[in-house]
Amino acid sequence: MAQTREDIPADKFPPVWTHALPDLMEAYGRLCAYICIYIERVTGGGSVDHMLAKSHAWQDVYEWQNYRLACTLMNARKNNYQDVLDPFEVEDGWFRLELVSYQVIPGEGLDPAIEARVLATITRLKLNDHDCLKVREEYATAFFDGDIKLDYLRRRAPFLAKEIEGQGAVDLMERHEELGA
Repeated sequence: MAQTREDIPADKFPPVWTHALPDLMEAYGRLCAYICIYIERVTGGGSVDHMLAKSHAWQDVYEWQNYRLACTLMNARKNNYQDVLDPFEVEDGWFRLELVSYQVIPGEGLDPAIEARVLATITRLKLNDHDCLKVREEYATAFFDGDIKLDYLRRRAPFLAKEIEGQGAVDLMERHEELGA
């Protein structure tokens, strides 16, 4: 029997945070906080991630400010590791996207300590594994082929949309269309 709260194993806390999942899904627009992709209603598995792991911060187990909406894959990869950046603390430009292979890379000119944390997050969450690359490529291809509009892309894959816009790909595409090519 545990003598203090700190002695309670993480898997023994009653999972009442699951009751917050519908509210998290609505608050986040069904976007995974880690991969920034829409979590589908039927096939997507949304889950409540504890930014501060249950095993490290028992006092925050039931606190809303400690919850992040995550797809089940990203939540499993993050697990109780503490080397993943908190999505709430990530600043614009820390993560960039290479628009040929769709790999997530650190932004340019980052402080070395921030760059190391960005790389640790990319590595821990495996943001450049085959499936992550493929989902970004599929959204981008659908956009560039005209199958989906930019507004839809912003709702379903906002990081990808931001990178496409920020790197001028939308302007290039529009100029290409104007030339009738």
